[in-house]
Amino acid sequence: MIVVVDASVAAKWFFRFRNDELHVQQALAILAGIDDGRIRMLQPPHFIAEMAAVLAREKPRDAQADLADLMEMMFDEDDDRALYATACELAVRLNHHLFDTLYHAVALHTLGATLVTADRKYFDKAQAVGSIAYLSELSL
Repeated sequence: MIVVVDASVAAKWFFRFRNDELHVQQALAILAGIDDGRIRMLQPPHFIAEMAAVLAREKPRDAQADLADLMEMMFDEDDDRALYATACELAVRLNHHLFDTLYHAVALHTLGATLVTADRKYFDKAQAVGSIAYLSELSL
């Protein structure tokens, strides 16, 4: 299985002890699958920057250590320039932020890949495009 996880899913790996964090077990199951090689993670070029921003804002004391853990993960980065055209088209069509559509573009450009998101607003807009799954509905 090939997944593209957006920041709404990856953040759950670091916020799993928050009482109000939903669908943590599903996010951790993806992480375990990546760790043991059952799942291949493919990411857009801005993934680390976006996650660093989230960690710095939400967990300033642990941001450096969490970022180091994230950067040690095994994942491939797709930096094909064609992704930007697809992401731009999706951003306009769906009236949504380009950074979110970049994750989706990676999934659309990779045979067998699925974007996994916990962002209900984006999922509802983008589900008809395909190659996307809502975290709570994902079965591994």
